[in-house]
Amino acid sequence: MLRDPRHTLLHMPTPLQRLGYLEAKLERPGLYMKRDDLMEIALGGNKLRSLEFWLGAAKRAGADVLLVAGGAMSNLCRLTAAAAAMTGFDCIVFHNSADNETNRQRSFLNKLFGAEVRYLGPVSEQQRGEAILKAAAELAAQGRVPYIVGDAVVGALGYVVAAAEMHDQVLREEKPLRHVFLAGSMGPTEAGFIFGNALLGSPFEVHLVSVEYGQAELAARVNRIYDDLRRHTGLTVPDLENVPVHYHMDYLGDGYGQPTPQSEQAIISLARTEGILIEHVYTAKTFAGFVDLAVRGHIPEDEPACLIHTGGTPSLFSQFGMFKSIG
Repeated sequence: MLRDPRHTLLHMPTPLQRLGYLEAKLERPGLYMKRDDLMEIALGGNKLRSLEFWLGAAKRAGADVLLVAGGAMSNLCRLTAAAAAMTGFDCIVFHNSADNETNRQRSFLNKLFGAEVRYLGPVSEQQRGEAILKAAAELAAQGRVPYIVGDAVVGALGYVVAAAEMHDQVLREEKPLRHVFLAGSMGPTEAGFIFGNALLGSPFEVHLVSVEYGQAELAARVNRIYDDLRRHTGLTVPDLENVPVHYHMDYLGDGYGQPTPQSEQAIISLARTEGILIEHVYTAKTFAGFVDLAVRGHIPEDEPACLIHTGGTPSLFSQFGMFKSIG
């Protein structure tokens, strides 16, 4: 179905786990979690699905070095460094962070996987982008073939595939899921899953819990990538306005990366019922919305719901200071 090259990294599918202990505590049946945090590489996470297609594109381009950018705790950077080590690419990681002891500790796994780490200081995303383009040009002048990881449309293909995987899993395991929850952020994961769901005839209603943007910006990002996927793949899907997508803005709090009482309670509740770890920035706010909407009856009890755990668990170890009820 997809024409893009793909370098397989993972043994699929990831588990589709019923949250039985949580159901008992909440007295609410039909709660599931898709465990993309349990992928076997470098502590897992959603970017590994995208990396299968980014690596495919890099190999097709004849690249020999991967360039990737993010903060010192970036999941994308960690997983790219690991995937590069596995597949024979050199890797250079660019952090828009200061070169200090704290950030060196946070970026330790990148170094462990053999990546070169460059600290740019607290620069803007635009400046970080300019720095990585400059580095790519310098490498090309030296005869190297760099590939910049992060193309939104290519990365989104990973979750086009994930939607099909999840649908097959639901049918095979006879788990009649109707609602799927994802963190609403940059857009590739969300748009990819929505696109894949649309290709299947929309068996799932998709719920995006914003962790970063207002509704207009989040919807615009998702719509743009969705339309780009349609052009890129040449596949026929309905316009996004005709696809079942719901946006939930009540769990964002003061903005991206800012904890809320609900996100703290979500982390504690899931840890103390299912033994599953989530973190403040993405998964906790999404889980808070997932539970709240289910408990308040916005998701009917006879329509089972699933949250996709997109990973990021290593970030939790640097978030101790965000907790007010655990000392």
